[in-house]
Amino acid sequence: MCVYLPHPDDIPVELALRPSSSLFRRHLYTQGLGGIACNQPRAYRRGTAVEVLMPSLGLDARYPGYVAWCQKLDAGYRVGVAFTDSQALFAARMSEQVCQIHHYCQQQVPGELDSDTTQRLAAQWVDQHADAFSEASLHTP
Repeated sequence: MCVYLPHPDDIPVELALRPSSSLFRRHLYTQGLGGIACNQPRAYRRGTAVEVLMPSLGLDARYPGYVAWCQKLDAGYRVGVAFTDSQALFAARMSEQVCQIHHYCQQQVPGELDSDTTQRLAAQWVDQHADAFSEASLHTP
């Protein structure tokens, strides 16, 4: 079973449709390497080719994936995006780690942070949570 890292709600993430063909549901189970889960205002069909965009990380923070699941919430949808390419998965997980660290820093000290405080809090986060981003954490037993 693949692991989907939860993207923090306070950091923008967008899903854009890709012109690629969709994947059948069974292919997602056999080819999906893991992914991220994020809240979105609209529903997506399983297997839809999407690009995950993280605008706060710059224009290059774009990762091709496929919608693995979509769950209705009270306000919007929770969407699981699976990555079928190991390079896209690695890059998306590293970007997700940056987002998680930023979220953690804002929870600890809201507002603007100086460089020393940011580095100290980032090191705390890595000590506490880096195992969740390791290669071994990609699949649950």
